[in-house]
Amino acid sequence: MAETKNVSYDSIMRDLKARKYVPVYYLMGDESYYIDKVCDYIAENVLAPEERDFNQTVFFGSDVTASQVADAARRYPMMAERQVVIVKEAQNIKNTDALEKYMKQPLASTILVICHKNGKVDGRKREYVKAIQQAGILFESSKLKDYQLPAFIEGYLRQREVSIDQKSTQLIADAIGADLNRLTSELDKVLISLPANDRRVTPQVVEDQIGVSKDFNGFELKDAIVNRNIFKANQIINYFDKNPKAGSIYAFLPLLFSYFQNLMIAYYAPQRNSEEALAEWLELRSKWGAKDYMKGMRNYSGKKVMQIIGKLREIDAKSKGLDNPNTPPGELMKELIFYILH
Repeated sequence: MAETKNVSYDSIMRDLKARKYVPVYYLMGDESYYIDKVCDYIAENVLAPEERDFNQTVFFGSDVTASQVADAARRYPMMAERQVVIVKEAQNIKNTDALEKYMKQPLASTILVICHKNGKVDGRKREYVKAIQQAGILFESSKLKDYQLPAFIEGYLRQREVSIDQKSTQLIADAIGADLNRLTSELDKVLISLPANDRRVTPQVVEDQIGVSKDFNGFELKDAIVNRNIFKANQIINYFDKNPKAGSIYAFLPLLFSYFQNLMIAYYAPQRNSEEALAEWLELRSKWGAKDYMKGMRNYSGKKVMQIIGKLREIDAKSKGLDNPNTPPGELMKELIFYILH
């Protein structure tokens, strides 16, 4: 079998679409989205509809033993080239000895798909891991980091021939977060709303379809802080104080900490006046993002940035109840923004 370490979702899907199959797909990890996508594609595309009744079996880990799965995998297909055996919630199978034995001699005519969500195979079972890798693919589906969400959103829409501007991308990422099932559901809702003659996602579309204000959001708050726009920043903070569901300190602290942390790093860049060089130094996705750091260095001294980072840590601790018996989140947010801007 081919080497399976560092296998990616895209490479798996590319091979599946080319009908290049392996006997075992062990799909594990904390992000269920990619596990479901691979499993569903195999279930819906490997066998013809008329072949599935006799050649496609779905088990649930809480209702089956490893021996039963292995026995099913050893069966030969009926009037078809291959059979598909799917195990969902495989993390509930306690003893995997029978599966390990099967994987050492898998049947070429069986595609065994094991879905292990909210965790991964026990790394101490080295022989089991080795058997999986020798039999086919061991894939870990990890949660995306916040900074990876814009690229995911843009890619998801691009595949559907829809464009989106950077502000709209960030609005969606900030509002929905890294739950990819929820994120793609919201994006699908947006897609349905777009007219055939205008396939663009704009801040107005995001506000109408997802309910995120195009004027009062994390993106605009960060922009106001970058530009040291005291009036606008206070407008947004007061709006959030009156509409806590629209935004809170818990959502904005990571956003602001990330910005000022990078701003501190930007001061050490060899070429601070070049967008391309600064973007490369900060490992940004595009030079467009470097503009905010160049503005930040004009508006905040290095000493002030260090003080702001310290204040962010203090407010973060207070928001979690440390040395803070009764100050509400809204007041903490106002205290933080005042400190940053003055």
